Amino acid sequence: MDTGTHFMFGLGLGGLAMVDPVITSHTYGPIAILIGTVAGSNAPDLDGLLRFKSNADYIKNHRGLSHSFPAIIGWAALITVLVSLFFREIPWWHIGFWVLLAVVVHVVSDLFNSYGTQAYRPVSRQWVAWNIIHIFDPFIFSTHLVAILLWISGAAAPQVVFPVLYVLLVVYYVWRTLVHRRLSRKIPKQDPHGQPGDSYTLLPTVSLYRWNLVRQSKDCTFGVGEWDHGRLKWIDVMKCDEHPAIEASKKHSDVQAFLSFTPFPCGYVKPQTWGYEVRWLDVRYRYRRQYPFVAVVLMDLSYAPLQSYVGWLSDERLEKRLRMNTY
Repeated sequence: MDTGTHFMFGLGLGGLAMVDPVITSHTYGPIAILIGTVAGSNAPDLDGLLRFKSNADYIKNHRGLSHSFPAIIGWAALITVLVSLFFREIPWWHIGFWVLLAVVVHVVSDLFNSYGTQAYRPVSRQWVAWNIIHIFDPFIFSTHLVAILLWISGAAAPQVVFPVLYVLLVVYYVWRTLVHRRLSRKIPKQDPHGQPGDSYTLLPTVSLYRWNLVRQSKDCTFGVGEWDHGRLKWIDVMKCDEHPAIEASKKHSDVQAFLSFTPFPCGYVKPQTWGYEVRWLDVRYRYRRQYPFVAVVLMDLSYAPLQSYVGWLSDERLEKRLRMNTY
């Protein structure tokens, strides 16, 4: 989920902790728990600091080891110790329980969107993305906001409003999961352009009734479309190139970071007078007729790299960046 939603989860779980009589019996119990749950709900995303090292390091490692099972235990233990040092009168195991819950909710909620995590590390480095909830879900954010406002305004007791909130969210997650499974079975049967062996992936949007769709064929062709209020519409077809420059680009660290993350990479080559421009696209992410998540390598005629970029940029900004670095 996005940072704002994780913050809301932190506040919401802090409110839910008010059902714990041990917490409410201490004067500073609610404050201690709020500090712990907000920290726990955001701690796994501290790997975002890797941006300052390089985009490649960030893309390759974000939601990786920091979202794994050992990290869940590590984050919870670290935050529990720090909070307990300042609030010694509160039993540490009560703080630890709510902090652990906050960290677990962070990791599990990230599994439901299309970005995913490497939650199975160190057993597996495979990216796990269930493609059910958008990275920003208006329903999840707004219901948290309403519950928090009811709490701080005194209109409703947290012991009432937050259990209701999280029961409602569990129902919502189950409903979205069932819808995703039903459409995943239904859409391939309704696609007039589908071929035997094609695979389909549904991707969530901010709308409850619109899904993005990727169709992957055996001939390295991707279809990009959408399912909108019961209607299937294909909006782009991409044929990935096969070229020696494509293979050469895979040796570059930026491209390796890109390929380690996306399950839907499509590369194509632009021959230039000075060499080749190899551009890799993640076809999951289409915005305003563009694919902003890219890895680009400029190489000379002997396939030696000249410069590169990996990350999120519009076509216009990417072209400007490459021109600036070229000159």
